[in-house]
Amino acid sequence: MQNLDEAFRMLDTFASVGAIHFDLTHLDIEGEKRGFRPQQTLAQVKNSLPKLFPGAKARQNNIIVRPYGERVHFVQLDDLDAAGLARVGEATFLTLQTSPGNHQAWVAISDLTNAEDAKDFARRLRKGAGADPSASGATRIAGTINYKRKYEPQFPTVTIVNASLGRVMTTAQLDALGLVAAPEPELSSHVVPLRPHRAHGPHARERQWPDYQRSLEGAPPNREGSGPDRSMADFFWCMLAARRGWSIEETAHKLVEVSDRARERVRLKDRGYPLVTAEKAAAAAAKGRQRGRG
Repeated sequence: MQNLDEAFRMLDTFASVGAIHFDLTHLDIEGEKRGFRPQQTLAQVKNSLPKLFPGAKARQNNIIVRPYGERVHFVQLDDLDAAGLARVGEATFLTLQTSPGNHQAWVAISDLTNAEDAKDFARRLRKGAGADPSASGATRIAGTINYKRKYEPQFPTVTIVNASLGRVMTTAQLDALGLVAAPEPELSSHVVPLRPHRAHGPHARERQWPDYQRSLEGAPPNREGSGPDRSMADFFWCMLAARRGWSIEETAHKLVEVSDRARERVRLKDRGYPLVTAEKAAAAAAKGRQRGRG
């Protein structure tokens, strides 16, 4: 059952730690986008929800927000079980139950001012907390129904487990709590050749590297419409490599060989880009295999 007061409580909790506006998205039960309102203030979202709730229920649409702040960086820790939720409890300002046994926690961090540093620290925090490495940073609003095919006909309602108004952390505090994974070793801008692993027998073909050109041709257009989205091409290629049995480290090294974008990112001192891309792609590939078994 939908609960408007629970939705307002969640939004107020975000505002208490520095959220100043939200992107508001509607997704149908299949995960297709049905509406989008960017840069909504807290007042605008609160004013909209009483009008949106009836239609969301009638159409089985999910109401999703992505928070933004000027002086705070938000990290979403998704797919936590009860033990994981207890472990991160001292650091979070908001925890949600999105479905029975599945939890999500939010951390607000005050001292991340550089975009690349924020991205790297968020990745390390998710890894250290044992959360989903590919969390999107957007969430269903508490008090709304979680419409997914796998839950029908008993769709769960997103509920608040705990809200700690105003709880903002620093990177040092999170590190002291033991929640932050160690930095990944940087890849050198000079690619060190790896000894190829040669497979034999019926699975030998699985160990061949994917064709990067095909990943590039299959990638969606970039924002400017001037060509393929090379970041997505890198991700797709890494995911195919993971499915063929290549390790994250092997894939990261090979990506620098085949991708102009990866080489450019390394040249510009973003040496973690190949490893992060390979890590996220491997996680996505693993999740896809789990869905296939389920």
